[in-house]
Amino acid sequence: MITDVPGIRVGHVTDPVGLTGCTVVLTDRPAVGGVELRGWATAVHGLDFLDPRHLVPTLDGVLLTGGSAFGLEAIFGVMQYLEERGVGFSAGPTVVPHVAGAVLFDLAVGDPRARPTRAMGYQAAAAARPGPVEEGNVGAGTGATVGKLFGLPRAMKGGIGSASGKLGEVVVGALVAVNALGDVRDPETGLLLAGARDRPDGRTLVDTAEALARGAAPPSFTPQRTTIGVVATNARLSKPEATKVAQLGMLGFARALSPPHTAVDGDTLFCLSVGDAPADLTPLGLVAAEAVARAIARAVRAAASLPGLPAAREL
Repeated sequence: MITDVPGIRVGHVTDPVGLTGCTVVLTDRPAVGGVELRGWATAVHGLDFLDPRHLVPTLDGVLLTGGSAFGLEAIFGVMQYLEERGVGFSAGPTVVPHVAGAVLFDLAVGDPRARPTRAMGYQAAAAARPGPVEEGNVGAGTGATVGKLFGLPRAMKGGIGSASGKLGEVVVGALVAVNALGDVRDPETGLLLAGARDRPDGRTLVDTAEALARGAAPPSFTPQRTTIGVVATNARLSKPEATKVAQLGMLGFARALSPPHTAVDGDTLFCLSVGDAPADLTPLGLVAAEAVARAIARAVRAAASLPGLPAAREL
């Protein structure tokens, strides 16, 4: 899990009625950050802090949230929590916490007026702990879905998952909220785990990538997708190096999502460096990609069904 990386804490807040939520990744020390964006439907906050030209050298946390762009309000609750504890960039009489974030669209599941709020962001930050990370229908994965080529009536439940890997003494962990247009494949076998079904009450999966290649009409733009995540490591990285690890980590999206990065997805992957261990950049990024792919698979395996949205465990 991402918390296998020393100094990483994760907290979820879940709205089980509105079917939305948010997830916060906090670090015990200021982290050097990077990010990679794919697809045309991203909604993010705090990218300036990840630019090597920016005055502020570090991040204090990352928020993954439902609620589409409305969910970005939760970031300010995370900032409030950190400010109260003196965590942030020193700015004269106070500190300014720097929190990056990305959103997914879950407004078509549950109550469309239920969105993560500032109070929920605060609660998620307060709940952040090391140790095992709850997966499935929690936090940013609460209203997540996959396999939406033919719309929600033939889709399945997504969720949030976490995994980790090692490169010698270096640890790389991933946390991913899976809300893709496409299907989810087992990265080891290539078999479909969850995705578009043959009919609204069906239990047979349709290969979305194959259907598109054979001429199935791609969906018109409706922002009901996007897979977002964080990789963290105890390797020492600069901002450009953290961005390269995020770029290589996106290979995990390609291994587990079919297809990833479509024009209606806003796939986003952050990278946080919280240690001083030396590591070769390319192998580190490939270990990150493996952890990302396994986290995506774990997300749908841990998910529980909702009315009209079966989970992978039921097929």
